[in-house]
Amino acid sequence: MSTGSRTAAKVADPSAVAARPARAGAPFVVLLWSSGLLLLLASVAVAVTIGPARISVPDVWSTVAAHLGLVASDLSPIRDGIIWNLRMPRTLLAAVCGAGLAVCGTVMQSLLRNPLADPFVLGVSSGASTGAVVVVVLGVGGGAVSLSSGAFVGALLSFALVLLLSHTLGGSTDRVVLSGVAAMQLFSALTSFVVMTSADAEQTRGVLFWLLGSLSGVGWSEVALCSAVLAVCLVICLAHARTLDAFAFGQDAAAALGVNVARTRIVLLCTTALLTAALVSAAGAIGFVGLVLPHAARALTGSGHRRLLPVTALAGAIFLVWVDTLARTVLDPQEVPVGVVTALIGVPAFVLVLYRTRSTS
Repeated sequence: MSTGSRTAAKVADPSAVAARPARAGAPFVVLLWSSGLLLLLASVAVAVTIGPARISVPDVWSTVAAHLGLVASDLSPIRDGIIWNLRMPRTLLAAVCGAGLAVCGTVMQSLLRNPLADPFVLGVSSGASTGAVVVVVLGVGGGAVSLSSGAFVGALLSFALVLLLSHTLGGSTDRVVLSGVAAMQLFSALTSFVVMTSADAEQTRGVLFWLLGSLSGVGWSEVALCSAVLAVCLVICLAHARTLDAFAFGQDAAAALGVNVARTRIVLLCTTALLTAALVSAAGAIGFVGLVLPHAARALTGSGHRRLLPVTALAGAIFLVWVDTLARTVLDPQEVPVGVVTALIGVPAFVLVLYRTRSTS
Protein backbone atom coordinates (compact mmCIF):
# COMPACT_ATOMS: atom_id res chain seq x y z
CA MET A 1 0.00 0.00 0.00
CA SER A 2 1.32 3.45 -0.91
CA THR A 3 1.94 6.20 1.63
CA GLY A 4 -1.05 8.17 0.36
CA SER A 5 -3.31 5.11 0.65
CA ARG A 6 -2.16 4.40 4.19
CA THR A 7 -2.86 8.03 5.16
CA ALA A 8 -6.32 7.90 3.62
CA ALA A 9 -7.03 4.65 5.46
CA LYS A 10 -6.07 6.24 8.74
CA VAL A 11 -8.34 9.21 8.08
CA ALA A 12 -11.17 6.87 7.10
CA ASP A 13 -10.88 4.89 10.32
CA PRO A 14 -13.15 6.50 12.94
CA SER A 15 -11.43 4.70 15.79
CA ALA A 16 -8.13 6.30 14.81
CA VAL A 17 -9.66 9.75 15.00
CA ALA A 18 -11.34 9.00 18.31
CA ALA A 19 -8.06 7.83 19.82
CA ARG A 20 -6.04 10.92 18.90
CA PRO A 21 -6.39 12.95 22.13
CA ALA A 22 -3.67 11.82 24.54
CA ARG A 23 -5.86 12.63 27.52
CA ALA A 24 -8.36 9.98 26.33
CA GLY A 25 -5.94 7.06 26.88
CA ALA A 26 -7.36 3.85 28.33
CA PRO A 27 -5.86 4.26 31.86
CA PHE A 28 -7.18 7.81 32.05
CA VAL A 29 -10.66 6.78 30.94
CA VAL A 30 -10.80 3.86 33.41
CA LEU A 31 -9.76 6.24 36.18
CA LEU A 32 -12.40 8.70 35.00
CA TRP A 33 -15.12 6.04 35.00
CA SER A 34 -14.13 4.77 38.46
CA SER A 35 -13.94 8.26 39.93
CA GLY A 36 -17.25 9.21 38.34
CA LEU A 37 -19.01 6.13 39.70
CA LEU A 38 -17.68 6.70 43.22
CA LEU A 39 -18.62 10.38 43.04
CA LEU A 40 -22.12 9.45 41.90
CA LEU A 41 -22.60 7.01 44.80
CA ALA A 42 -21.31 9.61 47.27
CA SER A 43 -23.52 12.30 45.72
CA VAL A 44 -26.64 10.16 46.05
CA ALA A 45 -25.83 9.28 49.66
CA VAL A 46 -25.14 12.89 50.65
CA ALA A 47 -28.07 14.35 48.69
CA VAL A 48 -30.51 12.07 50.53
CA THR A 49 -29.34 13.51 53.85
CA ILE A 50 -30.10 17.12 52.84
CA GLY A 51 -33.50 18.39 53.96
CA PRO A 52 -35.54 19.40 57.00
CA ALA A 53 -35.19 16.02 58.75
CA ARG A 54 -31.73 15.36 60.18
CA ILE A 55 -30.33 12.28 58.51
CA SER A 56 -26.74 11.11 58.27
CA VAL A 57 -24.93 9.16 55.56
CA PRO A 58 -24.63 6.08 57.84
CA ASP A 59 -28.43 6.26 58.25
CA VAL A 60 -28.80 6.15 54.47
CA TRP A 61 -26.50 3.15 54.06
CA SER A 62 -28.22 1.39 56.97
CA THR A 63 -31.66 1.89 55.44
CA VAL A 64 -30.54 0.72 52.00
CA ALA A 65 -28.83 -2.35 53.47
CA ALA A 66 -31.91 -3.16 55.55
CA HIS A 67 -34.27 -2.97 52.56
CA LEU A 68 -31.87 -5.15 50.58
CA GLY A 69 -32.03 -7.73 53.36
CA LEU A 70 -28.37 -7.40 54.36
CA VAL A 71 -28.73 -6.08 57.92
CA ALA A 72 -31.44 -5.07 60.37
CA SER A 73 -32.12 -1.32 60.62
CA ASP A 74 -32.46 0.40 63.99
CA LEU A 75 -33.98 3.59 62.54
CA SER A 76 -37.50 4.67 63.41
CA PRO A 77 -40.23 3.95 60.83
CA ILE A 78 -40.59 7.69 60.15
CA ARG A 79 -36.90 8.23 59.39
CA ASP A 80 -36.78 5.00 57.40
CA GLY A 81 -39.79 6.17 55.37
CA ILE A 82 -38.24 9.58 54.69
CA ILE A 83 -35.11 7.96 53.33
CA TRP A 84 -36.55 4.98 51.44
CA ASN A 85 -39.94 6.24 50.26
CA LEU A 86 -39.35 9.96 49.74
CA ARG A 87 -35.77 11.03 49.18
CA MET A 88 -34.11 7.94 47.74
CA PRO A 89 -36.52 7.42 44.79
CA ARG A 90 -36.37 11.10 43.94
CA THR A 91 -32.57 11.23 44.06
CA LEU A 92 -32.15 8.05 42.04
CA LEU A 93 -34.63 9.25 39.42
CA ALA A 94 -32.67 12.50 39.17
CA ALA A 95 -29.54 10.46 38.47
CA VAL A 96 -31.32 8.32 35.87
CA CYS A 97 -32.85 11.36 34.13
CA GLY A 98 -29.53 13.20 34.11
CA ALA A 99 -27.72 10.20 32.64
CA GLY A 100 -30.40 9.52 30.05
CA LEU A 101 -30.75 13.10 28.83
CA ALA A 102 -26.97 13.49 28.58
CA VAL A 103 -26.65 10.27 26.56
CA CYS A 104 -29.47 11.34 24.23
CA GLY A 105 -27.78 14.69 23.69
CA THR A 106 -24.46 13.02 22.88
CA VAL A 107 -26.01 10.66 20.34
CA MET A 108 -28.11 13.33 18.65
CA GLN A 109 -25.26 15.83 18.36
CA SER A 110 -23.16 13.18 16.64
CA LEU A 111 -25.95 11.68 14.55
CA LEU A 112 -27.27 15.03 13.31
CA ARG A 113 -23.81 16.67 13.24
CA ASN A 114 -25.28 19.63 15.11
CA PRO A 115 -23.65 20.86 18.35
CA LEU A 116 -26.94 22.52 19.32
CA ALA A 117 -28.98 19.30 19.14
CA ASP A 118 -30.50 18.07 22.38
CA PRO A 119 -33.09 15.43 23.35
CA PHE A 120 -35.98 17.80 22.72
CA VAL A 121 -35.05 18.78 19.16
CA LEU A 122 -37.34 16.02 17.85
CA GLY A 123 -40.39 17.59 19.48
CA VAL A 124 -40.62 14.78 22.03
CA SER A 125 -40.86 17.14 24.99
CA SER A 126 -43.61 19.23 23.41
CA GLY A 127 -45.59 16.12 22.53
CA ALA A 128 -45.25 14.84 26.09
CA SER A 129 -46.46 18.18 27.41
CA THR A 130 -49.54 18.05 25.20
CA GLY A 131 -50.31 14.48 26.26
CA ALA A 132 -50.01 15.40 29.94
CA VAL A 133 -52.21 18.47 29.55
CA VAL A 134 -54.89 16.52 27.65
CA VAL A 135 -55.09 13.98 30.49
CA VAL A 136 -55.00 16.46 33.39
CA VAL A 137 -57.07 19.31 31.96
CA LEU A 138 -59.47 17.62 29.56
CA GLY A 139 -59.77 14.45 31.62
CA VAL A 140 -59.15 12.11 28.69
CA GLY A 141 -59.20 8.51 29.92
CA GLY A 142 -61.73 9.17 32.66
CA GLY A 143 -59.12 8.87 35.42
CA ALA A 144 -57.84 5.52 34.17
CA VAL A 145 -54.90 7.16 32.36
CA SER A 146 -52.19 8.80 34.49
CA LEU A 147 -50.31 11.98 33.67
CA SER A 148 -47.16 9.97 32.95
CA SER A 149 -48.99 7.65 30.56
CA GLY A 150 -50.52 10.59 28.72
CA ALA A 151 -47.14 12.27 28.45
CA PHE A 152 -45.54 9.10 27.10
CA VAL A 153 -48.21 8.63 24.43
CA GLY A 154 -47.97 12.28 23.44
CA ALA A 155 -44.20 12.03 23.10
CA LEU A 156 -44.44 9.00 20.84
CA LEU A 157 -47.10 10.65 18.67
CA SER A 158 -44.92 13.73 18.28
CA PHE A 159 -41.93 11.64 17.27
CA ALA A 160 -44.04 9.66 14.80
CA LEU A 161 -45.04 12.96 13.20
CA VAL A 162 -41.38 14.00 12.96
CA LEU A 163 -40.46 10.72 11.27
CA LEU A 164 -43.33 11.09 8.81
CA LEU A 165 -42.46 14.69 7.96
CA SER A 166 -38.73 14.06 7.61
CA HIS A 167 -39.30 10.98 5.43
CA THR A 168 -41.69 12.92 3.21
CA LEU A 169 -39.18 15.76 2.86
CA GLY A 170 -36.27 13.48 1.96
CA GLY A 171 -34.97 12.17 5.28
CA SER A 172 -31.73 14.18 5.37
CA THR A 173 -30.24 15.43 8.64
CA ASP A 174 -31.41 19.01 8.23
CA ARG A 175 -34.92 17.80 7.35
CA VAL A 176 -35.07 15.82 10.59
CA VAL A 177 -34.13 18.92 12.59
CA LEU A 178 -36.61 21.13 10.73
CA SER A 179 -39.37 18.53 11.18
CA GLY A 180 -38.57 18.44 14.89
CA VAL A 181 -38.84 22.21 15.12
CA ALA A 182 -42.19 22.14 13.30
CA ALA A 183 -43.55 19.42 15.61
CA MET A 184 -42.28 21.27 18.66
CA GLN A 185 -44.08 24.46 17.65
CA LEU A 186 -47.28 22.59 16.80
CA PHE A 187 -47.52 20.70 20.08
CA SER A 188 -46.48 23.75 22.11
CA ALA A 189 -49.33 25.67 20.49
CA LEU A 190 -51.77 22.83 21.23
CA THR A 191 -50.64 22.76 24.87
CA SER A 192 -51.09 26.51 25.26
CA PHE A 193 -54.51 26.37 23.59
CA VAL A 194 -55.79 23.63 25.91
CA VAL A 195 -54.47 25.37 29.03
CA MET A 196 -55.84 28.77 28.01
CA THR A 197 -59.31 27.52 27.10
CA SER A 198 -60.00 24.68 29.54
CA ALA A 199 -57.80 24.84 32.65
CA ASP A 200 -58.65 26.58 35.90
CA ALA A 201 -56.06 28.45 37.96
CA GLU A 202 -55.05 25.44 40.08
CA GLN A 203 -54.72 23.14 37.07
CA THR A 204 -52.71 25.75 35.18
CA ARG A 205 -50.26 26.15 38.05
CA GLY A 206 -49.80 22.40 38.44
CA VAL A 207 -49.35 21.80 34.72
CA LEU A 208 -46.87 24.65 34.31
CA PHE A 209 -44.83 23.40 37.29
CA TRP A 210 -44.66 19.93 35.72
CA LEU A 211 -43.80 21.34 32.29
CA LEU A 212 -40.77 23.07 33.82
CA GLY A 213 -39.52 19.79 35.25
CA SER A 214 -40.42 18.29 38.60
CA LEU A 215 -39.19 15.23 40.48
CA SER A 216 -41.54 15.64 43.43
CA GLY A 217 -43.84 12.78 44.32
CA VAL A 218 -42.03 10.13 42.28
CA GLY A 219 -41.89 6.56 43.51
CA TRP A 220 -39.97 3.37 42.95
CA SER A 221 -42.11 2.39 39.96
CA GLU A 222 -40.89 5.43 38.00
CA VAL A 223 -37.30 4.70 39.04
CA ALA A 224 -37.57 1.06 37.91
CA LEU A 225 -39.19 1.90 34.56
CA CYS A 226 -36.81 4.73 33.66
CA SER A 227 -33.77 2.72 34.80
CA ALA A 228 -34.77 -0.24 32.64
CA VAL A 229 -35.34 1.96 29.59
CA LEU A 230 -32.01 3.73 30.20
CA ALA A 231 -30.12 0.43 30.48
CA VAL A 232 -31.57 -0.93 27.22
CA CYS A 233 -31.03 2.32 25.30
CA LEU A 234 -27.48 2.75 26.62
CA VAL A 235 -26.59 -0.76 25.46
CA ILE A 236 -28.00 0.01 21.99
CA CYS A 237 -26.05 3.28 21.79
CA LEU A 238 -22.81 1.61 22.91
CA ALA A 239 -23.33 -1.10 20.31
CA HIS A 240 -23.40 1.68 17.69
CA ALA A 241 -20.41 3.55 19.13
CA ARG A 242 -18.11 2.96 16.16
CA THR A 243 -20.93 3.84 13.79
CA LEU A 244 -21.39 7.14 15.61
CA ASP A 245 -17.65 7.75 15.21
CA ALA A 246 -18.09 7.27 11.46
CA PHE A 247 -20.85 9.90 11.37
CA ALA A 248 -18.23 12.47 12.41
CA PHE A 249 -17.13 12.50 8.76
CA GLY A 250 -20.65 13.07 7.44
CA GLN A 251 -23.29 10.79 5.94
CA ASP A 252 -21.48 10.23 2.66
CA ALA A 253 -18.24 9.27 4.38
CA ALA A 254 -20.12 7.00 6.80
CA ALA A 255 -21.83 5.28 3.88
CA ALA A 256 -18.46 4.83 2.18
CA LEU A 257 -17.20 3.14 5.35
CA GLY A 258 -20.01 0.58 5.08
CA VAL A 259 -22.53 2.18 7.44
CA ASN A 260 -26.20 1.75 6.58
CA VAL A 261 -27.00 5.43 7.13
CA ALA A 262 -30.80 5.24 6.90
CA ARG A 263 -31.11 2.20 9.16
CA THR A 264 -28.67 3.55 11.74
CA ARG A 265 -30.40 6.90 11.87
CA ILE A 266 -33.83 5.33 12.39
CA VAL A 267 -32.57 2.96 15.10
CA LEU A 268 -30.74 5.65 17.06
CA LEU A 269 -33.42 8.31 16.65
CA CYS A 270 -36.07 5.86 17.85
CA THR A 271 -33.83 4.85 20.75
CA THR A 272 -33.24 8.43 21.90
CA ALA A 273 -36.90 9.33 21.39
CA LEU A 274 -38.06 6.35 23.47
CA LEU A 275 -35.63 7.19 26.27
CA THR A 276 -36.56 10.89 26.21
CA ALA A 277 -40.26 10.03 26.23
CA ALA A 278 -39.85 7.79 29.29
CA LEU A 279 -37.83 10.41 31.18
CA VAL A 280 -40.10 13.33 30.27
CA SER A 281 -43.21 11.36 31.23
CA ALA A 282 -41.74 10.82 34.70
CA ALA A 283 -40.03 14.16 35.37
CA GLY A 284 -41.33 16.72 32.88
CA ALA A 285 -39.20 18.80 30.54
CA ILE A 286 -35.70 19.33 31.96
CA GLY A 287 -33.62 21.30 29.50
CA PHE A 288 -29.92 21.96 28.92
CA VAL A 289 -28.69 18.66 30.42
CA GLY A 290 -28.46 17.01 27.01
CA LEU A 291 -27.15 20.19 25.43
CA VAL A 292 -24.24 21.12 27.72
CA LEU A 293 -23.01 17.91 29.36
CA PRO A 294 -21.88 16.18 26.11
CA HIS A 295 -19.58 19.13 25.33
CA ALA A 296 -18.06 18.99 28.80
CA ALA A 297 -17.51 15.22 28.54
CA ARG A 298 -15.87 15.51 25.11
CA ALA A 299 -13.35 17.93 26.60
CA LEU A 300 -12.25 15.08 28.91
CA THR A 301 -12.42 11.98 26.74
CA GLY A 302 -12.27 13.12 23.12
CA SER A 303 -14.87 12.16 20.53
CA GLY A 304 -14.69 8.33 20.65
CA HIS A 305 -18.20 7.27 21.67
CA ARG A 306 -17.22 4.01 23.38
CA ARG A 307 -15.45 6.16 25.97
CA LEU A 308 -17.61 9.25 25.70
CA LEU A 309 -21.05 7.74 26.34
CA PRO A 310 -20.36 6.26 29.84
CA VAL A 311 -18.56 9.43 30.96
CA THR A 312 -21.41 11.59 29.71
CA ALA A 313 -23.95 9.41 31.53
CA LEU A 314 -22.05 9.68 34.81
CA ALA A 315 -21.60 13.43 34.42
CA GLY A 316 -25.29 13.94 33.68
CA ALA A 317 -26.33 11.80 36.65
CA ILE A 318 -24.09 13.65 39.11
CA PHE A 319 -25.13 17.03 37.71
CA LEU A 320 -28.87 16.45 38.01
CA VAL A 321 -28.62 14.91 41.49
CA TRP A 322 -27.15 18.14 42.80
CA VAL A 323 -29.42 20.36 40.71
CA ASP A 324 -32.47 18.60 42.14
CA THR A 325 -31.06 18.90 45.65
CA LEU A 326 -30.62 22.63 45.10
CA ALA A 327 -34.09 22.96 43.59
CA ARG A 328 -35.85 21.39 46.59
CA THR A 329 -33.86 23.15 49.31
CA VAL A 330 -32.79 26.61 48.13
CA LEU A 331 -36.22 28.19 48.83
CA ASP A 332 -37.45 25.64 51.37
CA PRO A 333 -40.34 24.99 51.99
CA GLN A 334 -41.12 26.18 48.44
CA GLU A 335 -39.74 24.05 45.63
CA VAL A 336 -38.19 25.41 42.44
CA PRO A 337 -38.84 23.48 39.19
CA VAL A 338 -35.74 21.52 38.23
CA GLY A 339 -35.86 22.85 34.67
CA VAL A 340 -35.54 26.41 35.95
CA VAL A 341 -32.34 25.58 37.83
CA THR A 342 -30.83 23.67 34.89
CA ALA A 343 -31.54 26.66 32.64
CA LEU A 344 -29.97 29.12 35.09
CA ILE A 345 -26.85 26.96 35.23
CA GLY A 346 -26.93 25.73 31.66
CA VAL A 347 -27.20 29.05 29.83
CA PRO A 348 -23.90 30.50 31.16
CA ALA A 349 -22.21 27.12 30.67
CA PHE A 350 -23.44 26.92 27.09
CA VAL A 351 -22.27 30.46 26.37
CA LEU A 352 -18.85 29.40 27.64
CA VAL A 353 -18.90 26.36 25.33
CA LEU A 354 -19.78 28.56 22.37
CA TYR A 355 -17.00 31.00 23.29
CA ARG A 356 -14.41 28.20 23.53
CA THR A 357 -15.61 26.74 20.23
CA ARG A 358 -15.27 30.16 18.59
CA SER A 359 -11.79 30.63 20.07
CA THR A 360 -10.51 27.30 18.76
CA SER A 361 -12.12 27.57 15.31
